[in-house]
This record gives sequence, structure tokens and C-alpha cells, in this order.
Amino acid sequence: MTTSNDSSAGATDRHHIVADTDGNRLDRMLADALPNHSRTRIKGLIENGQLTSAGATITAPSYRVKSGEEFTLDIPAAEPAVPQAEEIKLDVIYEDNDLIVIDKPSGLVVHPAPGNSSGTLVNALLAHCGESLSGIGGVKRPGIVHRLDKETSGLMVIAKNDHTHVDLSDQFSARTINRAYQALIWGVPRPGIGIIEGNIGRNRQNRKKMAVLENGGKHAKTGYKVIKRYGDRASLVECRLATGRTHQIRVHMAHIGHPVIGDPVYGGGTSRARRSSLDTELLSYIKKLNGQALHAVELGFRHPVSADAVKFLSHLPIEMRELIALLESL
Repeated sequence: MTTSNDSSAGATDRHHIVADTDGNRLDRMLADALPNHSRTRIKGLIENGQLTSAGATITAPSYRVKSGEEFTLDIPAAEPAVPQAEEIKLDVIYEDNDLIVIDKPSGLVVHPAPGNSSGTLVNALLAHCGESLSGIGGVKRPGIVHRLDKETSGLMVIAKNDHTHVDLSDQFSARTINRAYQALIWGVPRPGIGIIEGNIGRNRQNRKKMAVLENGGKHAKTGYKVIKRYGDRASLVECRLATGRTHQIRVHMAHIGHPVIGDPVYGGGTSRARRSSLDTELLSYIKKLNGQALHAVELGFRHPVSADAVKFLSHLPIEMRELIALLESL
């Protein structure tokens, strides 16, 4: 194979690679061509859309290359290993020496990553918690034991020390954490109370999405209950997680034909609304939503130090309450 490097792309290293054999996996071929980067790193770059060929983005690391096929891989400059503390306002529900419970707003990324190196929940926690962080794995950082999608709001618990981090992680693994969400969804599920089970894994056609898979994936189980109906067009549901897979509620609700409103990734965007012949005010409001109408309303667990059972509740954010008012007015 032949490779060349274009450093004129600024902070990003742009590599041009030409395959010289047929049939190799794309990630393996690129890792062989770029020995200074691990195959895991290469795979992540591919899945994050950093690779193109003939002007098209390729996101499947397992793609089989053809001899003479040309690829361009953009490798962003390395991010600092340690996130920086940033003064970002947090809605703190509870805090002690061992943990903190916050109400995360929609739009806030949980952890720094390429493309989101600052302005995240971790950056905010480093500034807020300061010296109360005694260290996770020998590093003064908050212990993230579960996550919410960027566009999902609601309750999260974060550990301040190793003991709490391990204990909470064990509780999540043992599925003894009580988590309830409320979501506004298109249509009305029937029956009104039920359980959705279906393995969740990467979508075969789009690796940036998740899907319910007949083969492969990981077991996922979501309980739901209709709280209120808005005609036959939409409803407010409560979902309780028995497992914690990526995008679980969004994927499971879409799988039964009732995607979360405002979630274009899984069919809940305004195109669905237009098919329902809804008025222009509601359509306009959904377009302005800062994410899907999904909120973590309840979080309960055993406190790792006191062993007390604790439970925290959160009200729906203003965006969801306003959307409910619009649905009720139809």
C-alpha cells in the first residue's frame, strides 16, 4: 500500500492511503499503514466519520477493501489527557463527601471526547467539587458510573472517591438501581402497560445508531406505562430500565412504533409530526427542542457509605411542560 500525509489540514493530520490488496478489513489495513496508531484508535476514528473514499464517508471498520481503492483519514490532534475545570452552572440535587446527584440539562455532554473537549459535565464537576474529589483510580476526577445522552435531561449520580465509584458501579451491574424516565412519544402504545425486550446493538446499516437485533447485541429490557394520552396522536409514558444499553428507551420505543418526540435519529422528528397532520405551532416547537422529549425523573440506590436507601425525584423540564401544553390544546 502507499501512504502520504498532508499536514496542511491544520490541527488535523490528513493521511491518504491506497490499498494494494483485495479483501483486507479496512481497520486492519489502515492500522498496518499507520503503525503509530493502534487499531482500536483507527476503528474509533472510522466509526466517528473521519474516513472518506471517493467523497463518501465510510463508518464500518469491517469494510473489505479493494486493490487500488483510495482512502483519506483525518486524525484530530490529541486532546489533553486531563480535562480542565470549568465554571459551568450545575443544578445540584444532593451532595455529600462521597457523591453528588445533579439534574442534567438537555444539551450537556457528560464526558470530554473528540469534538467535545470542554463544556462537559466532567469539566463542570471538576470545578464544582474541587478538593472534595479524593481520586478515582489515583486521579482527581469525578467517577461517572452511568450516562445520559447529550440530548436527554434528568438525574445522574457521580462518585467522588474510589470506594463510592466501585460500590455504585456494582449496584448498576447488579441492576439494583431504580431508574425511571418520562417521555413524550408519538401515538399511544397498546396495551398501556407492558415490557419491551430485545437485544440492542449497532445498526447494521448505520454504525452511529443502535437497533434491536435478532442476532447479536446485548439483552435489553424496558418497562413502560402510559401516564396520559393526547388523543391518538401522542402520549406521556413512564419507562423503567431493567438494563442500561446505549439509547435503550429511544430504540425500544421506536421498535414498537412509538418513537420519542423530537428524536429524528429514531423516527421521532417533525417528519412524523407532519404525517399526523399537526398544527404549525407544534411543528415549529418540536423543531426548536434541544433534543428528544426524554427526562430521567427518578433515581434510587443504596448509599455506598451510610447504606441508607435514598431516592431523588426531578420535575419535567420547561421544554417538555410547554410541549405537553401544546398537545393538550389540540
